[in-house]
Amino acid sequence: MPKILQPSLRFVPFSAQKSVLIPALHSIFSEAITDGDFEFLQDKWLKISILDLQLNWWLSFDQDQLIMASPKDNIAEDVSFSANGDDLVLIAGRKQDPDTLFFQRRLKIEGDTELGLEVKNLIDAIDIEQLPSSIHDLVDFSACFLQNTHDELAVANG
Repeated sequence: MPKILQPSLRFVPFSAQKSVLIPALHSIFSEAITDGDFEFLQDKWLKISILDLQLNWWLSFDQDQLIMASPKDNIAEDVSFSANGDDLVLIAGRKQDPDTLFFQRRLKIEGDTELGLEVKNLIDAIDIEQLPSSIHDLVDFSACFLQNTHDELAVANG
């Protein structure tokens, strides 16, 4: 992720982050939410940390919808996922497998192992083709760009 995004994203107010993130997640996971695939998160909290951007989000599921807690709520998460932004884009764009990144210690999953596995399986089940075309195109472009950059660096250093 460009370093210029680091300070600017970290200072985006929670209400603005929530007003973008929750509708986006509902759009991405609409079928899974309807099918009850998020019920395992009922009364549980998932913390997602984008390490290089110093962003943290706490998500749960209540009354058939995803909910987000403010950092001021001091939520004790049941499971946490943390990675750098580039790696999360690669996962979203299907250029990297979460298991591979986990074993390379680029994706950290801490806390309730069973809950973490359910979250990972839900992420794996995302069909990027079903995302709105603008989001799909942006994720696909970004993931391809990052993968090509990683590949070129590996060849140059290897």
